[in-house]
Amino acid sequence: MRIAVAADHAGLPLKEVVISYLSRHGHEVLDLGTNSSEPVDYPDFARAVGEAILRGEADRGIVICGSGVGASIAANKMRGIRAAVCHDAYTARQGVEHDDMNVLCLGSWVVGPALAVELVKTFISARFSGEERHRRRLKKVAAMEEAMARPG
Repeated sequence: MRIAVAADHAGLPLKEVVISYLSRHGHEVLDLGTNSSEPVDYPDFARAVGEAILRGEADRGIVICGSGVGASIAANKMRGIRAAVCHDAYTARQGVEHDDMNVLCLGSWVVGPALAVELVKTFISARFSGEERHRRRLKKVAAMEEAMARPG
């Protein structure tokens, strides 16, 4: 799987753990930064991951910031991106199976390296169920995105 990964300065150490895990397990990783501990803005990195997915350069994405919340908020501003902050395996799996989540957001101040690897493993192994009720709900989400994108 092709996975775009990015983090702000707070998420940098965890990003390195995640990229190492993904690479060791045969995934193609697109590292979109940051590579410095100097303060940077998480929306820039959420956007980079979202754009990589929307351009077809990555199948899924992972964005890491201090809490995971800012990354999730920013990523969800992009039409076609379905991001969620997850701190447990159930939500990492269910978010994909029911909601076709394509971006996992992690909080480096909330989850440690071992849990982060478990969440990433769960996220990338999960598949959208395609059940009618889930497709119907996603169509409603897409309609909301479309309505909000129109002027007036």
